[in-house]
Amino acid sequence: MILPRRALLAAPGLLAACGDGTAPSWPRIVAPGEFAGLDLSRAGHVLGRMGVVETLVGADEAGRPTPELAVSWAVSADHAEWRFRLRPGARFHDGTPVDATSVASALSHAAAGVSVLARAPLAGIAPDGEDVVVFRLHRPFAPLPAFLSHAGSGVLAPGSFGGSGRVDRVIGSGPFRVAQIHPPHRLLVARWEGWWGAAPRLPGALYLATGQGETRAVMVESGEAQIAIGLLPASLARLRRRVRVAVASVPTPRVRMLKLDAASPFFRDQRVREALSLALDREGIAGALLRDATLATDQLFPPALADWHDPSLGPSRQDLAGARALLEAAGWRPGPGGIRQDALGQRFAVELRTFTTWPELPAMATAIQAQLREAGIAVSVSIGSSSDIPRGHRDGRLQMGLFTRQFGLVPDPLGTVLSDYGQAGGDWGAMNWHSEELLALAASLGTTPDRSARRRIGTILREERPVIPIASSTLAVAATPRLRGLRLDPFELRFHLQELDWPA
Repeated sequence: MILPRRALLAAPGLLAACGDGTAPSWPRIVAPGEFAGLDLSRAGHVLGRMGVVETLVGADEAGRPTPELAVSWAVSADHAEWRFRLRPGARFHDGTPVDATSVASALSHAAAGVSVLARAPLAGIAPDGEDVVVFRLHRPFAPLPAFLSHAGSGVLAPGSFGGSGRVDRVIGSGPFRVAQIHPPHRLLVARWEGWWGAAPRLPGALYLATGQGETRAVMVESGEAQIAIGLLPASLARLRRRVRVAVASVPTPRVRMLKLDAASPFFRDQRVREALSLALDREGIAGALLRDATLATDQLFPPALADWHDPSLGPSRQDLAGARALLEAAGWRPGPGGIRQDALGQRFAVELRTFTTWPELPAMATAIQAQLREAGIAVSVSIGSSSDIPRGHRDGRLQMGLFTRQFGLVPDPLGTVLSDYGQAGGDWGAMNWHSEELLALAASLGTTPDRSARRRIGTILREERPVIPIASSTLAVAATPRLRGLRLDPFELRFHLQELDWPA
């Protein structure tokens, strides 16, 4: 989607020196995503969007694979081997060639770590000559090109890796190179003259991770930033009335959801997890906080993922009577103050963790707290950083977490499903829960693009409730109209900075 163009007189001070190392003509982008280091498993989402690091395969707006560093690919007759032919003439930012040896080495590093590529059944990655990379598989795996488009599957130059094999410099091959990088908040990129594509018009850009949505809105409104990503509905309504700001949005396969510890005494009974789902007024939450009741959903896969979403299922309605009946059946009876307790007198009192990176989450947490209180569940809300949820998953202290999950970071959601709902679960998926049927279905999708299997996976997750979806999303962006050619990516893989024009 292209943002509309409008005439603009520069806001006062807009063309003043930035004071942060950028030139006046370098636009600033404020977005919610922090990056916790240099390795692509931690920073790839930002480095990829800013055009620093490229992947072998990209994705179009429908999620179909497109050439990036690989110009073509093919799979063997037995589906056990994939061959990717590299783009001729591509070079890294240090001038070294993007050849098969460097690509195989970079992706072997990714596959050995915590990237989504580690979830693919890889037997090995090796060069074949200078321009072909060969992926050998333990078993057929049709979604491999989609896995290779994930930010964690980006290709870094050999010079990026220190003696220990850790990333200590970021040397990519994209249209922009790193000029300054200061995790977790700041990345300055400059145009790379040696890129294989058409030369970008922008000399550079500054990325600032800015947690508060209203702060991002004020920054673009005042001219302190030229692009603001991920905005509150109330901010959007105000910005749409501003002549000096252009606003656009696109549906995205991102879902806001609750994560539960399925092994805890509170949530190990599936009836309790279902009761929580019934107690929620999703349409009320979506209508009041997101200004769009149609975003309410109790399916993990939103309509943007047509092969995974089941359109025959209507929205889940709040059913407090049904929620209370299920809690009674699970042994949670009304206690003092209306808070339920079990047969041993343990109160149903739990902590819900969330964060401000996505600005609507704290307000949603407060609404969930009030709605679960009506069912007899006491919820204390803890608002911290986005790292609190994965940390709580790993140390076992998380009871409930509220967050958003983008199912399009691998354009085939199978990658995210394997990462989040595999045998061991995942930081942003199941905690102490798995399904053998789901794992078998996911394995079958490695060879057969079966829509019924995809929808059955959604049904299993909807029935078992290891996570509880609440609302799907749109990606909302505000920008100064002087910045021309901004394109929205529903899969949030790229900002397409190389297509932007910032005329004097």
